Amino acid sequence: MSRGWTVVIPVKGSTGKSRLAHPERAALASAIALDTLDAVCRSEHVAAVVVVTSDGDLALEAVSDVGGTVRPSVRVVPDPGEGLNPAIVAGLAAADPDLPRAALLGDLPALAPADLDAVLELAAAHERAFVADAEGTGTTLLTAGPGATLEPAFGADSAARHAASGFSPLPVAEDSTVRRDVDTAAQLRTASHLGLGPRTSALL
Repeated sequence: MSRGWTVVIPVKGSTGKSRLAHPERAALASAIALDTLDAVCRSEHVAAVVVVTSDGDLALEAVSDVGGTVRPSVRVVPDPGEGLNPAIVAGLAAADPDLPRAALLGDLPALAPADLDAVLELAAAHERAFVADAEGTGTTLLTAGPGATLEPAFGADSAARHAASGFSPLPVAEDSTVRRDVDTAAQLRTASHLGLGPRTSALL
């Protein structure tokens, strides 16, 4: 089950990351999302990606062949505009429930494909699992095995909510790039020490 994952990535694109103090915030938000997507597409265990967004420009680039890499299938689903969890639910509706599925935040600009592969291998041993963010209170990744229900509860203190609803916390190292989501300038600086994706780096 460690191979053949479908990963749902909700992204606001250029309208996101309002807390990032940067003169090109809109471009930076899109760059972060696309670097995250590119890393996911280079993961050996990912067979399909569902991007949930209302950003037309990002959607077009998401389905293009970036850098000539061999990519899994990428499908874009319109964001219903009702928040993060409904966006993930919309993406999951486009995924095969008989295959392993994951919901991953779209703001992991330092994400390394090898780190994601390692986490998906851990997740394969659980019916449902999650990865806490670097602070230990939020969630960056939520997974469900074939046939299992994946009900997202992202937001403040989501790690506790996911644990309470039966998702198993995965023992992922603190310095794993899977745990380094970015909402603030301070978090972006921390992520930069792990090595940012090319689009994000170019803007910084």
